[in-house]
Amino acid sequence: MTKVTCLNPIAKVGLERFGAGYQLDAPLEEAQLALVRSADMHAMTAPAGLLAVARAGAGVNNIPLDALAKQGTVVFNTPGANANGVKELVLAGMLLAARDVVGGVEWVRANQADPDIAKDTEKAKKQFAGGEIQGKRLGIIGLGHIGVKVANAALALGMEVWAYTLPEGDGTIPGLAQEVHLLEGPDEIYETCDYITLHLPLNDATRQMINGAVFAKMKPGTVLLNFSRDKLVDDEALARAMEKGLVRRYVSDFPNPAVVHLPGALVIPHLGASTEESEDNCACMAVDQLKAFLEEGTLRNAVNYPDCTLGAKTAGPRLCVLGENLEEEQLLAPWKVLARAAAQKGERCCLLADLETEPTPQQLEQLAAQPGVLRVRLI
Repeated sequence: MTKVTCLNPIAKVGLERFGAGYQLDAPLEEAQLALVRSADMHAMTAPAGLLAVARAGAGVNNIPLDALAKQGTVVFNTPGANANGVKELVLAGMLLAARDVVGGVEWVRANQADPDIAKDTEKAKKQFAGGEIQGKRLGIIGLGHIGVKVANAALALGMEVWAYTLPEGDGTIPGLAQEVHLLEGPDEIYETCDYITLHLPLNDATRQMINGAVFAKMKPGTVLLNFSRDKLVDDEALARAMEKGLVRRYVSDFPNPAVVHLPGALVIPHLGASTEESEDNCACMAVDQLKAFLEEGTLRNAVNYPDCTLGAKTAGPRLCVLGENLEEEQLLAPWKVLARAAAQKGERCCLLADLETEPTPQQLEQLAAQPGVLRVRLI
């Protein structure tokens, strides 16, 4: 029986995919598999027997990736599973920033006892007026699953879309409409766009990338949207930019003490992926990845190890070896290998091999003791 722990509530439709052979209520200290959303795993002690963690979402800053990798624990995430939910909230953020809809709703609520509210509304409404997003220029920084969906939807709403990203592979961006203007750098976005939206992971290269120097390039009245991570933006520089009128509205999905009080800030309580559909999609994708890893050795959407697959499990024994700078031929020398797959990302490696004969316990112990080997599993 494989023991699974859920560190946050996980959608039932996903958990049901485990089926027989999985115990879903195990404590972390006994678990072989873990599912997590927002729980801070940095404050937890992961057991040595924890084989894999799946984050039901894209961001993994709440997970100690390197520490888990060094004990042979794979971390997965679910890129794209919540992309539509976030995309829709980004569009809502742009529309809320275009006119003071929130202020208008609050005015009506504050004046609900006024018997002449219909008449008084006509006098008050001009203070909540604004513009339309049609015809405006939207700049997108980052064209992952969410950024592409935002770009295409904004085009459909009549916006002019400019984008900057780091393309992968052959340089194409799957699913992106041809009408999007791709740039080689972000400066033109900062200097010319009416709306700017961020769709990037948080890492050392992107932390506080929107800083004082960037705000100085922005045209007065820019609307900045941040549905990625709050620490992409330098909060002190943002406050100064809003005081100067360079940023008219800051729409963020991440409340923190530095921004919630800023005039012109629209701060949403982290609702980007908080839809039933997104939570179901993330749960199903996370569970499927954990099962594929446990039952086949497949690494799909791994974060701290390379992706690797040898296809469906055959009737014979399969080795799954995780480690750093592994010597493939040396490790597999004792056996006749029928099929193999290997992948490396940085120093981290995954080696899968279908063998003609099953290794003995002593051979597995010897394999686990080889230099660089962090975990050995016989599937």
